[in-house]
Order: sequence, then C-alpha cells, then structure tokens
Amino acid sequence: MLIRIPKRWEIPERHATPESAYLSRRELLAAAGLFGLTGQAQAAGQRNPKYTLDRPVTEEWAATGFNNFYEFDAQNKENVKNRVGKFVTHPWEFEVSGLVAKPQTFDLDALLKKMPIEERLYRFRCVEAWSMAVPWTGFQFNELMKLVEPKPEAKFVRFVTASRPDEMPGMREAHWYPWPYFEGLRVDEAANELTLLTTGLYGKPLPKQNGAPVRMVVPWKYGYKSIKSIVKIEFVARQPQTFWNKQQPAEYGFYSNVNPKKPHPRWSQAVEKVIPTMERRPTLPYNGYEEFVASLYNGREF
Repeated sequence: MLIRIPKRWEIPERHATPESAYLSRRELLAAAGLFGLTGQAQAAGQRNPKYTLDRPVTEEWAATGFNNFYEFDAQNKENVKNRVGKFVTHPWEFEVSGLVAKPQTFDLDALLKKMPIEERLYRFRCVEAWSMAVPWTGFQFNELMKLVEPKPEAKFVRFVTASRPDEMPGMREAHWYPWPYFEGLRVDEAANELTLLTTGLYGKPLPKQNGAPVRMVVPWKYGYKSIKSIVKIEFVARQPQTFWNKQQPAEYGFYSNVNPKKPHPRWSQAVEKVIPTMERRPTLPYNGYEEFVASLYNGREF
C-alpha cells in the first residue's frame, strides 16, 4: 500500500477555505444555475484539487481591497478599489501577435467558451514582502498557445496592459512612468502548468482593482510579474524589457522568482507578512512551487 506524504506546502482543502466567506456562496450560485450563464463564464470553474495551500484563504474583502495597481493609484493600495469605476472592461479584446503561426485578436467572452476553465488555490507573494492566498479562476496559458502556435524561434512572451488615462487616473498622476505597463516571461515559463490566464476570483468575475477582465497569474514569481488588464501578447525572439526592471534594474530582475535568500536592496525577503492578519511567515523558495518550476532554472536567475 502506498502512503502519500503531503508536501510541506499542502494542507487539506477543508482547512484552507473559510466556508462562511466562500464555499457557501459557490454552492448557492451552483444551485441557482448561475455558473451556466455567459456572464458567469469568467468565474465558473471547478476547483482543481491538485493545487492546495499551507494557510487559510485570504478573506475576500482583504484581497479585493488591498491592491497594487499604479494605473489607478500609485500611492494608496487601499484606495485603488475606489478609483476603478470609470474603467470599462466589457466588451474586451486582446491581440496575440509576433512569432506565431496564427496571430489573432480574441474576444474574451468568445474565448472563454472554448477554454477549460478551472479554479485554483494559489499563494500570492508581493515583492514588498506581503502575501495572500486566493482562489483564482482561469485557464492554463498554454491552452492559448495551442490556438496561436508559437514558432520555434519564439523564446519569450511580452505582455502589455491597457492604457486609458481617461479611465485610469493613476496614469495621469504618475505621468513620469513609461506607460503602458509591460511584462515578459520566457516561453517555457509561460507554458508551465502553473501559469494561468485568469478571469475570476472568489467564484466571481475578476474585480477591476484585481486586473479585470483578464490577467496573468504566475505564482512562483513576485506579484508584479502577474500583469493585469491585458490588451496585447507578443511572442518574440529576444528577452523583452519589463516595466520595473527598466526603472530600477538593480532592484527588479527580469525573472523575479520568489527567493528568501536574495534580499531586495532595501529589505529582506526571508519573511513575509500575511494580509490582513500581518502574521509573519517564512518565505518559501519559488513561493512554495519549487516542485513545479525548479527544473526551469539553474538557480541564478533574478
């Protein structure tokens, strides 16, 4: 008889998810048939039990009320939710171009009808040494790659966020930044099973302050790698510039893998504070996803 020993980052789902705050609502929505509606497609996904947590899921009010989204407010994370009202997220299209056999512009609603949507519990680690644990809904990015067929010479993927200063007041206020926001991954990172193109949170469509209507979630990297409100994806041959690396290359590397042994020049990364309790926890290498991603690296990537 084989006995499975849980990994150090795993606990049973029943310990990870507060029923009153989350599961009961999902059950009610399912009973009402709401997950079958087009409007719920962004949020409707069965939980994948493969991805578990070592801590409780962050309460929804905290995860949707404490947000780094400089396009709306570069100064106050708790004010972002109050400044997103004018941001139009439906309908939504994004372009996939570059070194692909089938470049396309996707209507998000139509795309979601074709995709295997699921929910995953992931840890989320900010470079500022705080963390959350949230239930994302979406599909593996490699499913999108199948539709556009990257060419062999495509080695990296470049992502671009929406740029609408009239709807995103932080862009006007922080006008010195080189908007729009842009990020990048290696193709093998983008194709990893953990990498999600995400459209839902807590069984609901993704809130605007969390990157609606579609964002990346790359859970073994610091949060700024998980670009929000995507309008363009480009497959390229050379490593692209990324937003924060361009501003401060000594502080924000291209890879930005979570690493407790590599401090930020201005603070330690060995410990993180869990939002909203501010409990201090040791930071895990690759944010606890070493088993899934360590083989991608030689240990020196920053």
